[in-house]
Amino acid sequence: MSGYNTILRDGLWTNNVGLVQLLGLCPLLAVTGTFINGLGLGLATLITLVASNVIISLIRKLVRPEVRIPVFVLVIASVVTVIELSMSAYLYGLYKVLGIFIPLIVTNCSIIGRAEAFASKNTVGRALVDGFAMGLGFLLVLVTLGGLREIVGQGTLFAGAHLMFGEAARTWTITLVDNYSGFLLAVLPPGAFIGLGLLIALKNVVDRAGRKRAAALPAAQPAPAGTAA
Repeated sequence: MSGYNTILRDGLWTNNVGLVQLLGLCPLLAVTGTFINGLGLGLATLITLVASNVIISLIRKLVRPEVRIPVFVLVIASVVTVIELSMSAYLYGLYKVLGIFIPLIVTNCSIIGRAEAFASKNTVGRALVDGFAMGLGFLLVLVTLGGLREIVGQGTLFAGAHLMFGEAARTWTITLVDNYSGFLLAVLPPGAFIGLGLLIALKNVVDRAGRKRAAALPAAQPAPAGTAA
C-alpha cells in the first residue's frame, strides 16, 4: 500500500483531479473568472473531499456492498448541504457569485470516485490525507486558472476579495495594468478551455523533462568489495 508521501504526490501532481483525471471540469471552467471565485469553490470542494472521505472510511465496515453508492452520495450531499448553508449565512456575497455550482459539488465525479476507490478501502488517516491531497490539487488548479484569466481578462488580481475576507479586503485588489480595457476572450468560456489546455500542456512538458533527467542519470554503481587484510 502506498505511503502518505505517495498519496500527497498523487493528489497534488501525478493524479491531479483537474490536470490528469480531467474531472470536475464544469465548475473548473465555469467559475474561474477570478482568483477569489476559484479559491472559494476550491475550499468548498476540499472540505467536502476531506469530510466525506473521513466519514466514509469510518462507516466502511458497516455499509453493505449493494447499497454503498447511495450511502456515499447521501454522505457527500449532507456535507455539501452544511457547506452551502454556512456560506449562505457567513459569505453571502460569494455564495451568490458561485450560485448553483456549490450544490453541484455533490455531482463532482472526483468526490464519489475517491469515496469508492479509496476511502471505502482505507483507514481514516489515509482517507483524510487522500481527501486533502486531491482537494488541494483541485484548488490549486482552480486558483491558478482563475488568476490567469483575471490577469489577462481584467488586468487585476484578487478582485472581489471582500466577498470572502470582509470589507477590509476591498483594498487587496492589485491593478497590474492601468487603463486596461480587458481581453474578453479570457473571461468567456473559450478562454477557460484555452487556459486549462495551456496548464495541462505545461504539466506534460514538466513531466517529460523530469523523465528525461531521470533516464540520463547513470545507474547506481555497486560499492567496491573490501579486500582481505
